[in-house]
Amino acid sequence: MSIERGDFWRRLQAAVDSPFVQAGSDACVAADGRWRIALADLPDLSIGLLRLARLQVKIELISMDDAAAAAFHARFDAYFQRGGG
Repeated sequence: MSIERGDFWRRLQAAVDSPFVQAGSDACVAADGRWRIALADLPDLSIGLLRLARLQVKIELISMDDAAAAAFHARFDAYFQRGGG
């Protein structure tokens, strides 16, 4: 994702709509244990003079059926989508 770490954490609560526990600046887990998210830094994306911060975001869904997983991803994607998709 092209996002700074601080922006990611600020948007996450609305994106997942459930309580979570943050484990440092690199990971979090849902309070109910149904999902985990881990972050890793990637090199900035450079386009001419423009530099965009990037993060690798790994989402692990635990004990979710297909419908619940699709709903989680749809909400997550909608909250992190920016102009143009």
